Amino acid sequence: MGRNDRKRRTPLATKAIAASAALVLGGGGLLWAQMNASAHESNSSGQNETKAAAASAQVATIACPDVGQQLTNVPQKARQGVAVELANLDKQITEAYARLASTRQAQANDASFVQNAIVGPLKEKRAATIDRIRIDIQRVGGTVNATALKQLAACTTQNATNTTTAGQGGGKNNGGGKNNNGGQNNGGGQNTAAPSASASAAPPANNGGQGGNGPTAADFVDITKVANNVQAKPQNSGQASTGSFTTKCGVNANKNHNTDNVIVAPGVTNGAHHEHDYVGNQKVNAFSTNDSLLAAPSSCQNQSDLSSYYWPVVRVQDGTKEFDQNALGGGQEGNVGKILTAQSAQIKYVGSPASKVVAMPQFLRIITGDAKTLTNGLANANAHWSCTGFENKVQLTEQYPICPQGSNVVRTFAFQSCWDGVNIDSANHRTHVAFADPASGVCGNGFKAIPQLTMRLVYKITPPTIQADGTVKNAYAVDGFPEQLHKPSTDHDDFISVTKNNLAAKIANCVNSGKKCQ
Repeated sequence: MGRNDRKRRTPLATKAIAASAALVLGGGGLLWAQMNASAHESNSSGQNETKAAAASAQVATIACPDVGQQLTNVPQKARQGVAVELANLDKQITEAYARLASTRQAQANDASFVQNAIVGPLKEKRAATIDRIRIDIQRVGGTVNATALKQLAACTTQNATNTTTAGQGGGKNNGGGKNNNGGQNNGGGQNTAAPSASASAAPPANNGGQGGNGPTAADFVDITKVANNVQAKPQNSGQASTGSFTTKCGVNANKNHNTDNVIVAPGVTNGAHHEHDYVGNQKVNAFSTNDSLLAAPSSCQNQSDLSSYYWPVVRVQDGTKEFDQNALGGGQEGNVGKILTAQSAQIKYVGSPASKVVAMPQFLRIITGDAKTLTNGLANANAHWSCTGFENKVQLTEQYPICPQGSNVVRTFAFQSCWDGVNIDSANHRTHVAFADPASGVCGNGFKAIPQLTMRLVYKITPPTIQADGTVKNAYAVDGFPEQLHKPSTDHDDFISVTKNNLAAKIANCVNSGKKCQ
């Protein structure tokens, strides 16, 4: 797949937070909050309006270390408890973002408001939650650097002048993500450098999308004006597995949605904070178990395929009040507008250019991409946006394409295709799988090649237009965590392998034999 190789600068405050997180496990977090001055906040002198504008320009972000992706060594017995506490951290950030975005006047009137009313209380909540994570891990015999872990609680504010460009990741990527920033993918190894957090241009006033939290004009680009960036694929060796297996599971025309994420937040309602489309397994929610997945119906034509394929919905911000307009994960968290159903959804398993593949293990879980690239940087980003007729030329990660007349928007995903041979999941849901070397296609560090899951979703969307005042008409965006501002790079995809009647072996055999099966 192609990538966007634009250079990025790392804000100093972001570097400081990333360094703090690196003391424990590597990595930092950055929470953006949209702080636009409102023309509706007025008084007789206009002074409050001026103060509000100044405050919104100064206090743009809260920088917080990202705890979840750094916990790479959580004992199995502690993982459920830790998952619940990580979900609590997400909820706390969501609440802090909402408060930051809704208190512009108070901030204008009191320079210490953000620290006293938002950042300070957030630190206290995070500290208590992080300490419960420590207790959960140590209770079952796990080890953790308690002092360093405690340091991940603190968040700081950052002004807009230091967040006009994105940070640059350059560290090694430990497994689950595709490193789009020049670092190496180490399979299941340790983090050797903390990826810098990523930022994005602060949105101009009154340009925050229908929900007030993006996307902005800078998030869109006319694809006809983008230089070709698709890289050549590795050459097939004599041992290449050149076949493919296509499973037809529909486009979620029956509108099977929820805001859970059973992989990341099992047992937690609204653990995703955004809506998902589900195809394949039809009974997936926060409380699904391996047994319940095996007993559920499937939307796939091949009824032996009970796998769950799910991804964030795409919405067009046209003023539509969807069914979730007043619900958590929907309108209450900035995910607004008409949910679009893809015109087509191709799900295909392909082989390795370097070797034969082994069958996927039952209940293997894979997340590709990163829903929090605005906080985590682009090290694990794996978003690919394009237009029909341009897919072999241009793939975008950090912008949504504006497609020419007659062309449709395309989202593609290529999942990790190397497996550690042992685990069906890992503590941070990444280190048990990895991407193959992009030049050779070889899996490293003892990982085994598995059939690579690929998806291609096509949407018919009226092209957005940038207005003279900088707003976007007919903006569309992928659902996400509210503080992530609906950035294109936050696109991601989730998968749980569930099969019957030896289907996993049949898929591997088909891929290895060079056949085109379905």
